[in-house]
Amino acid sequence: MSEQDTSATLTLDALGISYQRRIYEYDPSAGKLGVAAAAALGLAPDHVLKTLMVQIDGRPACVVLPADRELDFVRVATAFGGRKAKMLSRPDAEQRTGYKIGGVSPFGQRSAVPTAFEQSGMDGPPVVINGGDRGLLIELAPQDALLATNGMIADLVRPVGS
Repeated sequence: MSEQDTSATLTLDALGISYQRRIYEYDPSAGKLGVAAAAALGLAPDHVLKTLMVQIDGRPACVVLPADRELDFVRVATAFGGRKAKMLSRPDAEQRTGYKIGGVSPFGQRSAVPTAFEQSGMDGPPVVINGGDRGLLIELAPQDALLATNGMIADLVRPVGS
């Protein structure tokens, strides 16, 4: 992974948002990419946020949640004011965002879409989110992540133990 800029870093730079690059060895064979990234950097998986592309009643949206948590599609649909949520297909997610799976960032996507961040962890220390390339994470303040995406905070994940 090089130190080159991505659409995500260029977007953050243009907004004057401070961030730190966190580079790690990307493992394409990892089952849970966000959890593997957290382990590679020696971080807790709830400190690293994964970016997923979904559809709400057929319209694309972006959700960001701790790497060790799972989406609750009913909660996701509700957060966006819709009835039904499902994952966007891999080819559609890559085409819409301009990023490869494993490198999808909520920042600097090809087309802006509504974005929601899971509420847990968004009121504390800096979070680590994909920076637009496999092996590149960005550490920044939660409020800056919201600002950069015009995002909202919502309850998006399955309760622990369900």
